[in-house]
Amino acid sequence: MSPYVRAHRGKTFVIAFSGDALLESANHQLMSDVVLLQSLGVRVTLVHGARPQIEQRLSEAGIKTPFKDSARITNVFAMEHVKQAVGSARLTIESCLSKNISNFSLQIPAAGVIGGNFVVAKPKGVIDGVDYLHTGEIRRIDSSGIQRQLDNNAIVLLSPIGFSPTGESFNLSYQDVATEAAIALEADKLIFVGKKNGISLDGIVQNSFSLIALKALLSETNLLSSNDTKLLTCAYRACKKKVARVHLIGFSEDGALLSELFTRDGIGTLVSQDYSETLRAASIDDVSEILNLISPLEKQGKLAKRSRELLETEISYFFVADHPDGFLLGCAALYPMGIESSRELACVVTHPDFQDMGIASRLLALIEQQAADQGVLQLFVLTTQATHWFQEKGFIETTFNELPEDRKLLYNYQRNSKILKKLL
Repeated sequence: MSPYVRAHRGKTFVIAFSGDALLESANHQLMSDVVLLQSLGVRVTLVHGARPQIEQRLSEAGIKTPFKDSARITNVFAMEHVKQAVGSARLTIESCLSKNISNFSLQIPAAGVIGGNFVVAKPKGVIDGVDYLHTGEIRRIDSSGIQRQLDNNAIVLLSPIGFSPTGESFNLSYQDVATEAAIALEADKLIFVGKKNGISLDGIVQNSFSLIALKALLSETNLLSSNDTKLLTCAYRACKKKVARVHLIGFSEDGALLSELFTRDGIGTLVSQDYSETLRAASIDDVSEILNLISPLEKQGKLAKRSRELLETEISYFFVADHPDGFLLGCAALYPMGIESSRELACVVTHPDFQDMGIASRLLALIEQQAADQGVLQLFVLTTQATHWFQEKGFIETTFNELPEDRKLLYNYQRNSKILKKLL
């Protein structure tokens, strides 16, 4: 969990939950988890839905409203009940959040829950001869106003109602409000919390979608429900507009939000611009995380001890695997040797939560390519406990006498490392 805590600190999350969540006992746990996220340094904007609350108000008033393309056609009488339902839902959320904030032992003092006229709307208008009346679309999000509140450590709460510059109010889709808010805020994550835990195909919850796969799925209109189509369309738009990751989870399972954000496999469906790691040269900013990766193995005697000072001087030899959430999955180093045609591969480490995913193999491939580009003919590696893994990658065991003279002088006889080499 700790790498995710560090990775999420200071990031902006937009969390949107359907009105159904407010009807469930899970609502209290969900709000508690939101406050926990904020206490960990996450900048949180909440967006809520209110469809079941609106349906109840309209039913009690005897008002029927038609739908077209999953959007309610909201007349002036219905709009009054929409505002009442949304207002009541909002008060429920604020009450629950305030209770959790006051009961929570926060590391950083919170500024509370802030609402405001952050969503500017316009009428949806007349489409195919149908006037949508007080059903609207988002004209713009007051991102600077929201950012000021987030800078003050407030939780910002947005409702599915927007106002025009002329003072008219419009009924909005909460999914659209959340999507446009995430885009305007350049959010790191957009999280939809609804009845279902992710997107299921043939009864199996899909762990993730790339944008290419999602585009293909959305073209198969018969495979998805209208609600799933709406959520995935919003996810696709958000990722295309540079929101890094969109998560789709359910509210029924206790701790679902935290499980999705703080575990490797998550619990729902992830949509991302690119959910693979990035391999790159290390920088001085990576020193602390590399030390966190290698320190447990040093204590176990699997790696030779490196001080921070030494690592800082040798950082140019390192390459890292960078998780999309901004923390390191692994590292490897390519050290020079006295002979120009030889290099030493060292410090090949994968984060324990991400082992057996091929990360070390991809780092090795990068190292070999870097070495080949430098005209290197052979790689050496010294290891105490990973001999078989390196042999599977084409290394063969060799003798001490094969090492270049400068490396012989540094050989630690107490560690008694096996020596392997690979011809490139």
